[in-house]
Amino acid sequence: MERLVEAVRRKDPDEVRALLDDGADPDTLAEGLPVLCLAVAAYDTDVADALLQAGADPQHPLPDGSTPLTRAVDGGSHLLTLALATGRKPLTAPARADMMARARRWAEAGAEAELRRVTGLTGPVERIRVEDDEIGWWCEQLTLGPVTVRDEHRAILTSMEVLYGIRTPFDDVVARALAHPDRDHVVWCDVASTLGRRLDEETWQWTRDLLNHPDRLHRLLAAEILLSLILGDPLKGGDPFWDRGRELVPWAEQEEDPEVLVALLNAMTHDSAPEIEAVGLSHLTHPDPRVRALVPDTLERSRVRPEGLAMVLTLAGDADSGVREAACRWLGHYRGSEPQVGDALVALTHDERQEIRIDAVSGLAYRDDPRCVEAEHRIGPRDPDQPFDERLMDVSRYQRRREAADGG
Repeated sequence: MERLVEAVRRKDPDEVRALLDDGADPDTLAEGLPVLCLAVAAYDTDVADALLQAGADPQHPLPDGSTPLTRAVDGGSHLLTLALATGRKPLTAPARADMMARARRWAEAGAEAELRRVTGLTGPVERIRVEDDEIGWWCEQLTLGPVTVRDEHRAILTSMEVLYGIRTPFDDVVARALAHPDRDHVVWCDVASTLGRRLDEETWQWTRDLLNHPDRLHRLLAAEILLSLILGDPLKGGDPFWDRGRELVPWAEQEEDPEVLVALLNAMTHDSAPEIEAVGLSHLTHPDPRVRALVPDTLERSRVRPEGLAMVLTLAGDADSGVREAACRWLGHYRGSEPQVGDALVALTHDERQEIRIDAVSGLAYRDDPRCVEAEHRIGPRDPDQPFDERLMDVSRYQRRREAADGG
């Protein structure tokens, strides 16, 4: 059993699984506490998942009256709480009620205020930013005396409400995100995702009305929720707002904040309409390259007008590599026969960025442009640590098509 304790302390989920498979007890004690508590204290979701899958009890009563689950909630660990609440052992009604009450208390008081109440200390709080490279979000970790927590309690509350079918009023959920005014914060992301899965007309109207708010953060959150509503729920299916991006045109026409405008354009471009294309044309020379990079996707997919094509060809020579990449990708998927498209792709095979050169060569191959064969040599050697790129096979596919057409 000592091996399991040490593997948990080393944060080695593979070794933990191997030991559990060999018969180690998932509720093994370490200094009087189940090893699941070690994973919770270390914010180690991978190890906690391994223990839970093997049958570890998230409701194991501890000497101080807590449980691994209540420690996860108090510690502000969103993913850990979700894992413990949805593990193999269903929660009892009292455990659910306690979990929700704790999450609500921390969420309403705020992490620092509740941390001070719990510890009874008044000194300075140590703060560090903790980033999740895999998911791409971050949170703040606060330490006061012997107690450390993370400021994810509002995300815990929001996720638990969804889990138990509680529909919290729209404005209340929005307020949770705005308490963490950064689109990459855990709480902001969870709120945008949660409201974006409410695929109903009421949520659409409430969110669209939020675009009228004078504060940019309100409008940014609204645009991100609208994008989620338009994309639909990939797990449950359904995309009732797929073709309603055109309704956002009036806001995109007047939006001055580039970050909000990017989010709006991203939502709009899943629809196709002349008015959306007009918005794109109006931003051809926008000073923010993130806006210009989305312009090609505003074009109507069923009928590309000459002015639209000219716009993309202009962006293919943009000073910003991200804009060139977006234009290159669009041109590579365009099936019109205009010779200037192939010429633009050939020019992009000389780009300084390898990703753009690959896209350009791939686009030429898809267009059955023989210049792809010579241009392939300009891609250059790939980093061996990079995953295999299917686009690198497009020239070979083109050559096989030619051979088959020639009767070879």
